[in-house]
Formats: sequence, C-alpha cells, structure tokens
Amino acid sequence: MFNRDRWREIFDTISKNKLRTFLSGFTVALGIFIFIILFGLGNGLKNSFQEFFLDDASNAIFLYPGKTSMPYKGFKTNRRIEFENGDMEDIKTNFPFFTEYVTPRITRSALVKYKNQSNTYRTLAIAPDHQFIEKTILMKGRYVNQSDINEKTKTAVIGRLVAKDLFKSENPIGKYFDLGTSVFKVIGVFQDDGGDNEERSIYIPYTTRQLMEKGNDKVGQILVTYRKELGYVGSVAYEKALKKYFKEKKSIAPRDPNGIYIRNAAEELKEAQQFAVVLQYIVSFVGLGTLIAGIIGISNIMVFVVKERTKELGIRKALGATPRSIIQMILQESVFITTISGYFGLMLGVLVLNNIELKLEFYFIKNPYINISTAIMATIILILFGAIAGYIPAKRASSIKPIIALRDE
Repeated sequence: MFNRDRWREIFDTISKNKLRTFLSGFTVALGIFIFIILFGLGNGLKNSFQEFFLDDASNAIFLYPGKTSMPYKGFKTNRRIEFENGDMEDIKTNFPFFTEYVTPRITRSALVKYKNQSNTYRTLAIAPDHQFIEKTILMKGRYVNQSDINEKTKTAVIGRLVAKDLFKSENPIGKYFDLGTSVFKVIGVFQDDGGDNEERSIYIPYTTRQLMEKGNDKVGQILVTYRKELGYVGSVAYEKALKKYFKEKKSIAPRDPNGIYIRNAAEELKEAQQFAVVLQYIVSFVGLGTLIAGIIGISNIMVFVVKERTKELGIRKALGATPRSIIQMILQESVFITTISGYFGLMLGVLVLNNIELKLEFYFIKNPYINISTAIMATIILILFGAIAGYIPAKRASSIKPIIALRDE
C-alpha cells in the first residue's frame, strides 16, 4: 500500500546521506554491470568457436588419401593412395542408406587474369553436390551443374572477393578470364560465411580439371554427407564403414593409420558443443561469483547503515514506532536503492555490449550478447538479496530496547 509520508521520509534520508546512498547503489550497479559484460563476452566467444567449426555442413565426412606406413598384400611401405572417379560411384552404390551428397575436390593454385588485373587464387574442381556440403551462398548467376560435368565445360563460379579484385564494378557474369593457360567463363558469384579465404576461391567442374591434367580420373579428396536423421551414432558407423571399405579396396593394412584419413564433422560438432557447454558453465560461474560479491557488498553496507542509525531507531521506538514499521522502512529504502541501481547497471551493461560488438571480432569475440530474461533475472536476484541484506540487520535493530539504542555511540 502506498504511503506518501514513508516515501517522503525515505527520500529525505537519501538526500541527507548522499555518500552512503551512492556507495550502496554503486555496489549493486557494478555487480550487475560486470555480470552482463562477462556473460555477454562469454557468449560472443562461444559464437566465434561454433562458427569456426560449423562453416561446412555438420553432417559431412571428408576423406583424404595418404601414404601407407605398413607393407600389405605385396605392396611396400610409403605407397601413395589415390582416389578416382569410380570411388564416388562405389560410395553411392554400396552405401545408399547412409549417403546424401557426394563430391570430389581437386585443389590447385593458378594465376588468374582479366584485362589488366591479375592475381593467384585457389581453384577447387568440384561436382554440383559441393554447394550443399560447403554451404555456399550463391549471389549471382548459377552453380556448376551436371551438364557442366558431362560436357567438361570451361565455366567457373568465383568468390565475392575474386569478383571484387578482378572485375571491380563490372558485372562478372558472362565475362571470360584466363585461368593458367585456359580461358573460363564466369557463370556465378558466391559468398561464404567461412571468411575471406573462402571467398578468394574459384570453383570449376572436376571433369574439366581432369581434362586439363592429361585426361586422368584422379581426385584429391572425396566429400560426402549422410542423412541427418542418422544422428551422431549413425555418422560414426558410416565413418567406420567407409574406412573399412576403402582400406580393403585400396589394399591398405587394417591397422595402418596413415593410408587414408577421415574427418567427421559430427565429431567436431560434438566437441564444439561440449566446449560450448563447458564455456557456458565457466561464464555462469564467473557471473555467479560477481553476483555473490555484489550481495556481500550490499550486506556489508546495509549492516553499516543500520548500525549508523541505531540511535535514530531508538528515538523512533521511544516515540511509539513498532518493530514492524521500522523493518518496513529500512526494507523499503533498501529495495528502492537496489532496484534503481540494479536496472541502471543493467541498461549500462547492455549499452556497452551493443557498442563494442564490431570492435571485438579481432579478438575472436563475435556478437557478444545476453538474453534480456537472463539479465533481468540476475537483477531481480540481486534485488531480492538486497532486501534480505536490509532485513536481517533491520530485524536485529528493531528488537533493541530504546534505552540501549539511545546509549549507542
């Protein structure tokens, strides 16, 4: 129930004790402010970590050929393993239940020229499925299609930064450029969330690359994706089945760790999620410690405040004030100061996070944020403990006899 006299008395007390009020409010505001900043920075670091590991499809498996480290079936050690076009067809044929997309990847570097502009870029010879595995975002034109593969066309999809470097303000679609000793036509421009290195790449049909390299059928890597409904357990089973199959096909010793390498994005995703959970626990622990420090600070100040007002409280009791009214007065003052200061610290913390967002990407902190519900809940908790911090010494002071309180020095 609103009591005008009590509120007037509270404001009078605050105005007469500005330093005490400021210290109380500053402790609360600082506690909430530090909590929000730390929690937001922790979320920003988690965002950067997840983005780094989730640039490609989370259900992708990457197969890399290597060199054998054990003799097997008459083959010597250090035999180089190679993938061929037929290996991709074998994956589709032998693992139809698991397989979603399959693409080769042949990586080369080449000098690229257009008019007076030139630079060296990474070229990736791929199949149409590569777009879905790499999560490529098409900005203009189209991607490499099956017709390009069948006809071995000299067409290219270039990265956003390649288009910017070579073509400047021109529309690159339909333009021709020199790639090594060949001429390619630009059919599309893409962007990639993986960053600048990805966007300085050029995609061409893998059959065209093979034709340029004396018509061989070798591929550098094979990328596959499995159906997402199989989940993590299914991805591990698929990985093991692929490794076993290719070791048998390429005559690699079962225990040879170097003949073929397989990277499973699902395992990386799981590790990233586990790290994110641990990081969240650490941030929560630090934030909780900050709140506890704020609560201790409020408690200490409130004990001092009540102790300072012992004689005043004795006079009030001598004039007829009840213990309940004294507790309510101190409690109301404590909650009022804590609430105003807490929400001031909240708004200041959110404002700082919003203004430093872009400045922290260099330090691998991307989009630092805190959910408003989390910030408000932390503030409410601090207000609640601020009330408790005021109640305990007020309860003790209200039980002191007036004659003893008046003797207090």
